[in-house]
Amino acid sequence: MEEENRREARVKLIAGGAKLGYYNVLKVLRGTSVGYYLGDEVGNDILLPTKYVPETIALDEEIEVFVYRDSGGRIVATTLEPYSTAGQFDFLECRQLTQYGAFVDIGLEKDILVPFKQQVQEMYQGNFYVTYVYLDEVSQRLVGTTRINKFFEETVTDIEKFDKVKLMIYNKTDIGFAVIVNNKYRGLLYDNEVFEPLEIGDRIYGYVKKIREDGRLDMTLQQPGYANVDIQAQKILDALKENDNYLALTDKTNPEIIKDVLGMSKKTFKKSIGLLYRQHIIMIEDDGIRLN
Repeated sequence: MEEENRREARVKLIAGGAKLGYYNVLKVLRGTSVGYYLGDEVGNDILLPTKYVPETIALDEEIEVFVYRDSGGRIVATTLEPYSTAGQFDFLECRQLTQYGAFVDIGLEKDILVPFKQQVQEMYQGNFYVTYVYLDEVSQRLVGTTRINKFFEETVTDIEKFDKVKLMIYNKTDIGFAVIVNNKYRGLLYDNEVFEPLEIGDRIYGYVKKIREDGRLDMTLQQPGYANVDIQAQKILDALKENDNYLALTDKTNPEIIKDVLGMSKKTFKKSIGLLYRQHIIMIEDDGIRLN
């Protein structure tokens, strides 16, 4: 798991030491018949069961493990890498339905519960759902919720306009795709900014087009400004070479035709042909563009 995704939020400490629901770096203290005990900075002993012990391990070395409560409620460590840690949004499979709710797979032996009251809509076994994983403050167990809106941060503090960011698609709206930005913020990717098939759960990179006053973000998949034009200009050159050095496209062509032919917006197309024209690479004719 990438360190930037291990966001610290809604978590209790084990007496000020290792963090439940997160990766921790712990010291190997001693071996036993059931595994190795690991220690944190404040003297807690946490069992790493035998089945998770790496092939090589030495006393006093530090190893990175994930710490959580197992099915018996015991605090244990594992070298398994879960799909999600506390404070993360993820696209998780519903593995089981019970009288308490739905259990979703996070890559550990123990699935986590999404209680009925934490479900936006009824969940079905085998389906995947965008889920927020967090540590329940009462039980100190990892749980999930599909009611994710309350977990977005409303104030944008660490990204700026035009920054490249990570996106996860979490909903389709009438005007585009709702996206989770850098596992923190709510964003919108408008339909006219999308030139490839997208589905809920997809993880892609995008760029911040606008930071709105309400803390939401307008996104684009194409790098804004002339840094993007160079990439898109090469697309046009490649298309010209594949079509006998001529394309029947101009700045008056329907945007949908440009999107279908080149996979870019009309705005980017106009910027790109302007750049190629100024560099004397293409000619702009009445009915199209031609390679010089």
